[in-house]
This record gives sequence, structure tokens and C-alpha cells, in this order.
Amino acid sequence: MRVLAALSGGVDSAVAAALAVQAGHEVVGVHMALTSPARGLHADPPVGSGGSAWNPPGTPDEPAGGGCCTTADALDARRSADVLGLPFEVWDFSAEFAQAVVADCLAEYAAGRTPNPCVRCNENVKLAALVDRARAAGYDAVCTGHYARVDRSGTLRRAVYQAKDQSYVVAVGGRDRLSRMLFPLGTVTSKDEVRAQAAALGLPVAAKRDSVDLCFVADGDLRGFLRRRLGSAPGEIVATDGTVVGQHDGTYGFTIGQRRGLALGRPAPDGRPRYVLAVEPAARRVVVGPVEALDVTGFVGTDAVWFDPPAAEPVPCGVQVRAHATPVPGTVVRCGTAGGVEVSLTVPERGVAPGQSAVCYDGNRVVVQATIAETRNGR
Repeated sequence: MRVLAALSGGVDSAVAAALAVQAGHEVVGVHMALTSPARGLHADPPVGSGGSAWNPPGTPDEPAGGGCCTTADALDARRSADVLGLPFEVWDFSAEFAQAVVADCLAEYAAGRTPNPCVRCNENVKLAALVDRARAAGYDAVCTGHYARVDRSGTLRRAVYQAKDQSYVVAVGGRDRLSRMLFPLGTVTSKDEVRAQAAALGLPVAAKRDSVDLCFVADGDLRGFLRRRLGSAPGEIVATDGTVVGQHDGTYGFTIGQRRGLALGRPAPDGRPRYVLAVEPAARRVVVGPVEALDVTGFVGTDAVWFDPPAAEPVPCGVQVRAHATPVPGTVVRCGTAGGVEVSLTVPERGVAPGQSAVCYDGNRVVVQATIAETRNGR
């Protein structure tokens, strides 16, 4: 097959490309440019004012060390392609990344939801824009360094090395696009195995550290990033009875289940820790309460991506609501309009928030992915 290998500049994608070559494919390397200084980085900011969708005025044009998408990453991708003897290209996806990932992240937090930018990046950039452009250019498949397993029918399963499994973030791609993907790292057994293969091949990224999850906030200060982009919007932090217990500078700085960073001025009467129970941007209010109030026994999801025929009756499954969370037992069933699902949890889960991605599994096989729209508890 004629295969386009996405080279991020990291060790995983480089080894995946090498394995595609070893499998006998005709491979071309491509680096996805997600920042573009020549274009002023991105389009006009969809949220806030001043600067690009990526950076506020007066800040550098690319993330600091620890992220991805930097010039250094592009150079590492080219060096890896040279070692492997691959033709190498750079494709500009900065506009898609700005709108579908960065702007979406800002808009979701502003609306009081908890987005997963990595899922949106896979959905709209790595598993949509890249695959579609590769198909138009005559490639049979796209190869990436994701840890997941997919067959030519698009059936998606967890990686053998489950500590690094990424089926949760690629499930949003659906059968059609995933049927055009190759995930050679799906069968490796450890990260040490990947690094050993890279070293044996003489790849310059063999010992390169992994990038952070949220690549466009490389310093890890998500609240600071949101404040710079969304501005100050002070309000109250209240207990469940309406008592004001603190102040905040913006509801976007809080997520359901959060405990740290609340800076409450008044302790709970029983002395127990408080957690964020609700984020209400319109009222500029954050509601806090006891940990047991976080128990969720089910939720409704939207924009469902089914790998099985949509279930008309509840189907037993394992439900995962965060990238590295342990699935909890439950059931899933189609509901409402097209794209709706209802999930019931046998064991309550805490910290489940609208905006998060949920993936339902039958063992290691993905059944359906959806975005959480509303949650319910059993009280």
C-alpha cells in the first residue's frame, strides 16, 4: 500500500513509520504543522480579544518546551524521515487546529463544560483533515504512532500495551476513517520496546521525552491560559444551600470534581473537603459541596459514533469517561434523536462532566463513543 506516515517529531510516530516500512509499504513521511508563524499562527480569535486563537498579544509564536508542534519537533520529524530514507513533506493544518481544537476548548470552558482537546484534535485534524487530504492525494492509508488496534473494517480495540492505550481518544474517528488508518504500535508490549527499536534504527528521537497532553498549554497553566484568552469574569463560590463561601475570577477556571485551588474563605460546617459540583457561567457562580454529591449513576451523550449497529435495547459494556480512567460496568442504548445515547452505570462514577468524551467497550473492543451532554445521580 501507499502509506502516509504522520511524523510528529516524537519517538512513537517515528517507530510506527519504521514498522510500516518493514511491513513492505511504500511510505512517505509528513509533518502536520499545527502552528504557522508565516500566517500569524492562526485566524482571528473567535473568543476574547487581541492576538491569535493561540496566543495573546506579546507572547511567543509557539509553545514553550514540553509541548509539541514546535520548530524543533518539525526538525526531529525531518531527521527521522532522513534516517528511514523516506520522502518528507510538511502539511499546514494550523487553521483547522486553531478553530477545531483551540477555539473549541476556549468556547467549551466559557460555557461551563469540560472539553477534551485531544479528542477534538483527533476527530477534526488527525482523523479527518489528514485522512481526507491523504485520500485525495492518492494514499491508501495513514500511519500514526497511536497506541490502539484497528483492522481494515475499522473495528477498534485497545492496544496490547494498555498503560498507553489511546483507543479512547481515537474512537471519535469512526469506522470509515479508522479503516484507512495503520496503528503499528498497537501490538507493542511496552514503551521500552519502542525506544529500543528506535535506538536500533539509529533514530535521533530514541530518548526524546513524551509531549504533554495539552500541547498548546505547554507550561501546564491551563487556568492562566484561559484567563488570558477569556478575561476576568469575577463571581461567587457558593455552597449547596446558597451560602457564599468564596470568590472567583472566572467560572472557566473550574471543572466538576475539582478540589484543589478553590481558595474558600469559609470551611464546611462538618470540616470536610468541598468539591466543585456545578459550574454556572450565566450566573457567574460555582457550586461546591461534599464528595458524595459527585456520584453519577448515568448520563446522556450526543454525537454518538457507533462501531456496532446502534443498540435499541440496553447493551452491557465497560464505560470510560477519561483518557486513562478504569472503565466502570454499565449499559448503553440509543435514545432520542439520531446521535443520542443513554448510559447507565452499575457503579457510580465521580467527576463526570458535560463536554467529556465517553467510550463504551465490549471487553477491549469499542462499541460506541459519545460526548456527555448531561449527567444524573441516583439521589
